[in-house]
Amino acid sequence: METELPELFRRQAEATGHHYTFHSARAALKNVTREELAAMVSKAADCAVAVSDADVDVIAYACLVAVMAQGPGAHAESESVIAEAARSNGHPAPAVSSAGALVRTLTGLGARRVVMVTPYMPELTRMVSDYIEGAGIEVHDVIGLEVADNLEVGRLDPAQLPGIARRLDREGVDAVVLSACVQMPSLASVQPVEDELGLPVVTAATATAHEILKALGHRPAIEGAGQLLAGTLVPHFSK
Repeated sequence: METELPELFRRQAEATGHHYTFHSARAALKNVTREELAAMVSKAADCAVAVSDADVDVIAYACLVAVMAQGPGAHAESESVIAEAARSNGHPAPAVSSAGALVRTLTGLGARRVVMVTPYMPELTRMVSDYIEGAGIEVHDVIGLEVADNLEVGRLDPAQLPGIARRLDREGVDAVVLSACVQMPSLASVQPVEDELGLPVVTAATATAHEILKALGHRPAIEGAGQLLAGTLVPHFSK
């Protein structure tokens, strides 16, 4: 997320003339386990206070699985905690989460059946599938890469994703979730996979970028990152 979002907003700025700044605070995570993810969630409010000091216009909570590990619908509570932390610090800002962004984007696109790639171990991959299905979206097929070390997840080669996506059973699906993880690089492969498979391709990062733009009132105009961020797919989000 810390590399892909600045690149996406650079492309948006190039297309629209808007100017964006990017600020981040990290909650430590070494191994992607249920226990470490729970500890990470407990630090979200402190991180929100840190970034709100910059008087930002929107805050995104970027760990998808940390939120999803807390149970169905947990993104609503996480977004509320982050927004309240920013407000209490004297700099209120709307908050989105990658977990909430992904399920809301898929719902808004009318996707009822999806396939998905994750970097997670089997237990966490099942947890993410269950969370998405809890939002009324069937996960028809999923490939988990079973990488436990968080730094190694960040070093995965996005050029491998097209080959992985070809292995998914895509019969009757509405969309491809190419990376259900903000740590796993995927941006370089979003457009090639979408072009090859003829299906909308979203990731945790592109869904989050889309919701940030929505919160800012800016129409997406980003090239090379799929139809969602090109502005040619218009999700119909419910209130």
